[in-house]
Amino acid sequence: MSEETEPAERIARARPAYRADIAAGPDRFFEPRRTTCPWCGSAALTTRLRTTDLLQHKPGRFVLDRCEGCGHTFQNPRLSAEGLEFYYRDFYDGLGEKKLGDTFGGRTKMYRGRARSMLAHDPAPKTWLDVGTGHGHFCAVAREVLPGTAFDGLDFTDGVELAQREGRVEHGYRGAFPELAPDLAARYDVVSMFHYLEHSTDPDRELRAAHETVRPGGHLLIEVPDPESRYARLLGRWWLPWLQPQHLHFVPVANLRERLTRLGFTVVAEQHAEPHDPVDLLAAVWLALDHAAPRDDAPWLPEPPGALRRTLRGALLVAGIPALIVGALLDRFAVRPLSHRLGVSNAYRIVARRE
Repeated sequence: MSEETEPAERIARARPAYRADIAAGPDRFFEPRRTTCPWCGSAALTTRLRTTDLLQHKPGRFVLDRCEGCGHTFQNPRLSAEGLEFYYRDFYDGLGEKKLGDTFGGRTKMYRGRARSMLAHDPAPKTWLDVGTGHGHFCAVAREVLPGTAFDGLDFTDGVELAQREGRVEHGYRGAFPELAPDLAARYDVVSMFHYLEHSTDPDRELRAAHETVRPGGHLLIEVPDPESRYARLLGRWWLPWLQPQHLHFVPVANLRERLTRLGFTVVAEQHAEPHDPVDLLAAVWLALDHAAPRDDAPWLPEPPGALRRTLRGALLVAGIPALIVGALLDRFAVRPLSHRLGVSNAYRIVARRE
């Protein structure tokens, strides 16, 4: 079977199940709309963004609301359990597993930077739990920076089982962190959450689980998208970190500092320039091109695209190559050195010590 034929057959096999899901109607994919902020309880909500699924192009429209009381931004209405299953399916696993695995596996420099951010606070942690570890690529690279550290991983997908089989983590826990935390109480010198909290249905519960799992004197390392980035406003729906519909919560840094302090942590470091990923303009151009082009084949489409649509798609994407190159050059050489000064850093990182 050729490499081109195999994906086409996998798409064809998956199409009937997607057709049945879509025919059942979209209402079951969403919970009732909230009238108060899930972070502070304020009723002062405004709509910040309306968008569609710009990565997979699955059907549906999504709304992000902002709390005028505390600045928290959240998906409203939020995906239900059925919606989470539908929109995550074939994103990190299935049809999307190889593509995402290749993307995450190639980010060695970023992973080293994340591991080194702990050196000033604990240069030789004995035990480290990476929550939301996926396929464990961070742990594999971090071991080069901290060769004496035992890295475990936790994730709700089967990627963590692959990570253990491949030796990227010593032990892989599969399931929801808050439910697993009691069995891991005070076991770890470091617990990390890299771009994990924004996926959670209840970030506060995740933070309490982290407090339970980190030993006294140990550290919690968190990295999340920064909803206060100027790019979030300037690029609108084309700002990649919005990542609808997978990202449910966007926590401003002041909110996270306050909540960690209330839970019994002391924030010992806050970084904005270091975790910035210089892809905003490149990604915005790609998302816009991909949105304008005819759809590529996917099992949630009624039928495969014909030859004309495939040709038009290819022609538009080729025509957009100069804009993609300009975006990439601006990201890396013009914006990256000034990202924090310009207020466009797309992520922030916090290190907090459990007292």
